[in-house]
Amino acid sequence: MRIAVLGGDGFCGWPVALHLSRHGHDVTVVDSLVRRRTDDELGVESLTPVRPLPERLAAWWEVTGLVVRHVRLDLAREPERLAALLAAERPEAVVHLAEQRAAPYSMRDAAHKRYTVDTNVNATHNLLAALVEVGLDAHVVHLGTMGVYGYETAAVDLPEGYLHVSYPDRTGASIERDVLYPTRPGSVYHLTKSLDQLLFQFYAQNDGLRITDLHQGIVWGTQTPETRLDPRLVNRFDYDGDYGTVLNRFLVQAALGLPLTVHGTGGQTRAFINLEDTVRCVRLAVESGDAVVGGRVRIMNQVAETLRVRDLAAMLHRLLGAEVAHVPNPRAEAAENELEVRTDQLRDLGLEPILLEERLLEESLETARRYAGRVDPARVPATACWNAERRAAAAPAEAGR
Repeated sequence: MRIAVLGGDGFCGWPVALHLSRHGHDVTVVDSLVRRRTDDELGVESLTPVRPLPERLAAWWEVTGLVVRHVRLDLAREPERLAALLAAERPEAVVHLAEQRAAPYSMRDAAHKRYTVDTNVNATHNLLAALVEVGLDAHVVHLGTMGVYGYETAAVDLPEGYLHVSYPDRTGASIERDVLYPTRPGSVYHLTKSLDQLLFQFYAQNDGLRITDLHQGIVWGTQTPETRLDPRLVNRFDYDGDYGTVLNRFLVQAALGLPLTVHGTGGQTRAFINLEDTVRCVRLAVESGDAVVGGRVRIMNQVAETLRVRDLAAMLHRLLGAEVAHVPNPRAEAAENELEVRTDQLRDLGLEPILLEERLLEESLETARRYAGRVDPARVPATACWNAERRAAAAPAEAGR
């Protein structure tokens, strides 16, 4: 299958591109390399030494004999070039990961909020409009987020995108229909993913586009069987307060002998998935595209398990002896929440998920320790405050540092 992986140089995009290539697909990476420029902006690098993309692609060819091509293109700002590429390449599937992916980064200030909206919403809309413009029946697989559901306790196990509701019409007769599960985005980043859902719904209904939206949990793990083949193929490991996930930050803190910084009570329940499962899920979604029809977006929850942040910290304390420090929560969110998630569709396609404690030390901690000398400890804590009240409360502490 001819597949375009948009954002294929990123944390999830790179291993997805290699995984699809290794499974016999003809892959083209489309990426502006903006994530590398963001490293320069923030003054912090991946914990792992990520090689330039041309070197990565050359290494893939040398190790496997497989070709993955690269087209440098800004999806959000070059819609005409995007349409021309789709018309020329005629991919049968498009994996869309070309969005700014960090909630804290999206909440740094007004400029970063605008950048996140401009980048993410335009990227998604430009893709959908281009597919219609060139008349291409390509299955779009989008990597979304569980964060569109919000982080408050839901009264039900979170369904896969839709709620079945009934209500009386004007005559009192009962009407039944499926509606998108109400979103409660917790950051501007999550807001853009909620807007993506509406764009997908419109283009599926209006133009018959075939779309799968994967609502993914927090990814843990760094490498996949493909990225382990050669040091030049190593994947990103973000540990900083903007792009590092809670687990990555905990792992780096543990490797350096620093306390694990738990926000607030640590009662926030999050959904998790291993990176190897992420790439498998994307491939399963791509390869089952014939089951997706225009008119209704297929939404899948891409989750292996849910854990409270304090339970995650306790696991690391038990396994590694890491100390735990509770710090003020910079986010505007419930201090405690419950989270249960339906994952029927991907399990029906054959997913048998890796659970966190089984594989935690095997790779991720080894990676954190191996490259601990590359860490800037000052960049590990999350400092972006979610609203004006929290920013004002944090200002005196920041001034005293």
